[in-house]
Amino acid sequence: MSVTALPSQSFPQAHRRRLYILLAVAIAALRTSQLPAATAVRDILTLKAWRDARKHRFTEQRRRERETPLNTPALEKKLVDLYITDPSGSRTLLVPHRGRISKVRITPTPADLYEQNRKLFPPLKPGEKLGVNKRFWQMLRAVLTVAFPSKTGKEAFLLILHTFFLVVRTYLSVLVARLDGRIVRDLVSANGKGFLRGLGWWFVLALPSTYTNSMIRYLEHKIALAFRTNLTRYIHDIYLNQNLNYYKFGLGLGVTSGALDKEEAADGKKGETDKKAEAADAVIGGADQLITTDLARFCETLAALYGNMGKPFLDMVIFTSQLAASLGPVGTAGIFAQYYFTAWVLKKVTPAFGRMATTEARMEGEYRTGLGRVGRDSEEIAFYDGGKRELGILWRTYQKLAAHIHTVFKARIPYSMTEDFVIKYCWSALGYGLMSIPVFFPVSRHATGVPDKARDENDDVASRTESYVSNRRLLISLGDAGGRLMYSGKDLAELSGYTSRVYSLLASLHALDNNDYPKNPRPASLPLNKPFYDLGDVKGSVVMGRDHVVLKGVPIVAPAGGAAGAERGGEELIHCLDLRVEKGEHTLITGANGSGKTSIARVIGELWPTWSGLLERPNQGEGGIFFLPQKAYLSIGSLRDQVIYPHTYAEMKARGRTDAELMSILEHVHLAYLPAREGGWETRKEWKDVLSGGEKQRMGMARLFYHRPNYAVLDECTSAVSADVEGLMYEHAKSIGITLITISTRASLLKYHNRHLRLGEPTLAPCLSSVNLRDAVGSPSNALASQGWQLTKLASSTAEEKLGVDKEIESLERVLNVEVDQWEQRLQQVNKELRGGP
Repeated sequence: MSVTALPSQSFPQAHRRRLYILLAVAIAALRTSQLPAATAVRDILTLKAWRDARKHRFTEQRRRERETPLNTPALEKKLVDLYITDPSGSRTLLVPHRGRISKVRITPTPADLYEQNRKLFPPLKPGEKLGVNKRFWQMLRAVLTVAFPSKTGKEAFLLILHTFFLVVRTYLSVLVARLDGRIVRDLVSANGKGFLRGLGWWFVLALPSTYTNSMIRYLEHKIALAFRTNLTRYIHDIYLNQNLNYYKFGLGLGVTSGALDKEEAADGKKGETDKKAEAADAVIGGADQLITTDLARFCETLAALYGNMGKPFLDMVIFTSQLAASLGPVGTAGIFAQYYFTAWVLKKVTPAFGRMATTEARMEGEYRTGLGRVGRDSEEIAFYDGGKRELGILWRTYQKLAAHIHTVFKARIPYSMTEDFVIKYCWSALGYGLMSIPVFFPVSRHATGVPDKARDENDDVASRTESYVSNRRLLISLGDAGGRLMYSGKDLAELSGYTSRVYSLLASLHALDNNDYPKNPRPASLPLNKPFYDLGDVKGSVVMGRDHVVLKGVPIVAPAGGAAGAERGGEELIHCLDLRVEKGEHTLITGANGSGKTSIARVIGELWPTWSGLLERPNQGEGGIFFLPQKAYLSIGSLRDQVIYPHTYAEMKARGRTDAELMSILEHVHLAYLPAREGGWETRKEWKDVLSGGEKQRMGMARLFYHRPNYAVLDECTSAVSADVEGLMYEHAKSIGITLITISTRASLLKYHNRHLRLGEPTLAPCLSSVNLRDAVGSPSNALASQGWQLTKLASSTAEEKLGVDKEIESLERVLNVEVDQWEQRLQQVNKELRGGP
């Protein structure tokens, strides 16, 4: 039976209308039918329609939300929570992106991982030469442990996918080379049909080739970003942890940069010692440059190097095997001989690109730090009219950077000349010589299986042309692969420089996190009667969680940062301090500038080490101890965030605190007008530029009242506040149960304290840690004064003030008694001179 096919359009047009009619009749029957089956089907259809409608509405709503960005008030309301904390300890960051809120999940690095990785990051030894050597591969392996944490993770998948596209690209290059030879063969032999067919295949191969090239570049950037993300999270977690590593690193305590700096210091003919010291301190305070620019360059160079070395190596293997069939063993041996010759020549003429890259990164960091300093302290510089001076400083820094870059460019001239001559011209000459083997030596052609039985002269010419074009393209690709492989030697040298920078950062942070400082010998120039304070020999004890503050036999010493400072040792400010502060013992610490007032707060806050003796203190935060520095810090966030810092809005709500309570706190510091003036609690501004100096310090006191600690260390935190408001804030702090440890030069604050610690006496006697201070308090002690400090108990603020006034009157009377006679004699001399006579 024969079946006649319907036209392509008649089938759908003929049946579509019938199907619609039948569907409409069935739906109408189901709606009117009362049968159970019909009812069930009707319910299913109705439920499906409702779900489809709801899905459509939801999709449409999401589309409108994506197309309509949030306005500023709505965005501020969404961002009251900076992040959401999960029960597992992970945090989901709320990041504004294109007018919407994007969620980014952050999993903290486990603490045991740092303990496990610490052995991978030993400090660099002084005098250790850096470059593409065994030590470089050890450092790279250690850094890759952090950048590539798992063999089954996202990075492994990206690397496998990248490798797949590299192999595909090489395979496509072979196909293109063969196709190129066939197209030229058909063109020479006037084969139009074959020529058109070849062009068709050419465009067919163009699509996967372009896609493969794009994917290789895309995956290279993805791998670099994955490496950078892993390293950044790892560094952030150890840099901004509870051990205050960010503060220690900023001071240059334990910074590991010996080997790298010694290499840099050798660059130049004069000022070797100064250059070495400058290089040794290069990493200090440059965490922003290291974590941002240097880390990004390391990841980009590493990701690019895999493609720049992996694909050329694969190309060389495949293209050499393809050419071996045409060139024979002699040609193949010539190719490998050329590889060896090129590598030998380039190794001889390659300058120290690694050291150059390291030095350039350091100088870039210095220039960036200078620009940041001008922006950060712009107001102070403007008041001093110091723009011209800062311009000179910045220009000198830039000139040093430009001079180094110019030196690098000059060093690259002979290297580039040699590289181009060897890779471009020598390799091209060798390529022409190798391509002549199948033409001039037909024996080799027979032996290698190249066809030599041409029926006529045109076919022979076409065959030779095809062989020439194919081999030429393969040799060009092979030369390009070899060239990129040789060029990657320079990239590898630069990678060694970036690796040393990143490794030094990680090694320093691991050492700081473990309080592992190198031990230095006692300087010969240090007098024998003076102690040597070395960070590697800290013997003090710290006990946390106590309900008092005790310093027993603790010297107050400023640690010296950097390599030169570590060798010199810390600077002693107070030889030995014995201080005990119990609940309700409000203590005022006064003294001259440089006497060590703020240093005591730094030791209590564990910013500086306890070199010897015993430190006991409460824990940080609510119900413990709180510190207020002189310069109020205003964070990025809303107005509410400034009051509750370092808490977040989520932590504030979890503690049951309300905005009404915050408003009451602002009233006590005379800042109740701020929410109305600035637009509400959710307003986000650059608060350091919005608030005045007095408002900033009062905001710091508002934080103190919000956290309500048992103890507060106040370091000149009200120096910009008027005396009346200052007194009200101190009285309120005492009324809510905060014990004050105040550092100030204002005598007017004595009335709010019941103890007075004076600093600045000579430090002659040995440490008197055995003195019972509880019995000594109440009268000045000569023994304590000999330690460089004197602690007295104020019977009453009025008596202390009267004593101070009496002392001042006595001093003035003494001056008058001594100098009045001299003033009278001088007055008589002036009168005689005015009269013009003897």
